[in-house]
Amino acid sequence: MTTHERIKRMYEHREADRVPFIDYAWAETVRRWRSEGLPTDDYLGFFGLDRTAGISTDNSPRLPVRVVEENDEFLVTTTPWGATVRNFKRKTTTPEDLAFEVTTPDQWNKIKQRMTPSDDRIPWDRLKKNYKTWRENGYWIMGHLWFGFDVTHSRMIGTENMLTAMIDDPEWVMDMFDRELTLDLALMDRIWDAGYTFDELNWPDDMGYKGTQFFSLRMYREMLKPFHQRAIDWGHAHGCKVRLHSCGNIMPLVPELADMGLDGLNPLEVKAGMDPIKLKHELGDRLLFHGGTNAAKWHKRDVILPEIRKLVPEMMKDGGYIFASDHSIPPEVSFEDFKAIIETYYEVGKY
Repeated sequence: MTTHERIKRMYEHREADRVPFIDYAWAETVRRWRSEGLPTDDYLGFFGLDRTAGISTDNSPRLPVRVVEENDEFLVTTTPWGATVRNFKRKTTTPEDLAFEVTTPDQWNKIKQRMTPSDDRIPWDRLKKNYKTWRENGYWIMGHLWFGFDVTHSRMIGTENMLTAMIDDPEWVMDMFDRELTLDLALMDRIWDAGYTFDELNWPDDMGYKGTQFFSLRMYREMLKPFHQRAIDWGHAHGCKVRLHSCGNIMPLVPELADMGLDGLNPLEVKAGMDPIKLKHELGDRLLFHGGTNAAKWHKRDVILPEIRKLVPEMMKDGGYIFASDHSIPPEVSFEDFKAIIETYYEVGKY
């Protein structure tokens, strides 16, 4: 089966030849594997794993990008979202936030006028070059949105500013969500109308951390849910499946997401408190689940292989599951570790 056929069956809650595999290894991880015997950077091809393609656009305010500081260890720059961040050169991490240009509604009102749709926000050359090949080779094609709590707090205004604003100025918060999503969907409309259709619409919106959520269910319903619902409705109106990526423990939010019509959820971060098997038993007929194995244990074969053998047979019942870590594959995972995981996955993930 092709990846497209395989994932389509999972969303239809039907069995396939095997459970699909969709995960991401850090660049640092792949460099380690190459030094330990992986003959190519294409680890998906080497192990016969699934192929996906993503279509992203630029919905940022397009603020000026400049280098603030650079040395052998790190690079400090400003970003199109108005943040000042430090990225390390020899290791893969999330950017370290140092400062934010937008911290008040007045500052937001000045930059939001920059967030209007235009064709140069769309990667037309990449689509023209690759789209036909993706379709001919059975890739699962995804349209990526970038809006909501996660992008706003982590890339534009800062976590403390965001959480305070959700209490003191919810109208400002919702205005940011609205502008981000409105621009996103306008760009996706242009892509779709040009004939570049996709199978799934998804976006990241991390709403939890270890043990709990950043905000209450009431605040979710009042401020963020309407925009998630708009994204879900747009996807369904275009015949797409819709998947949300949300790290952390969001167990109380999952039934709400299912009721909204969401089709899939990942990464099921077990190290933060998510319970994949409980979710499968309660909502497995409505949601596809993706992930759910502890990435922090992928380098401990004596721990992770028994967990995979326990988890996958439960999660794959009646389809509705994609195998992965509960985030991404870090460089602590050796090539031998990964080979053992893939061997176990193929062993237990076949129908």
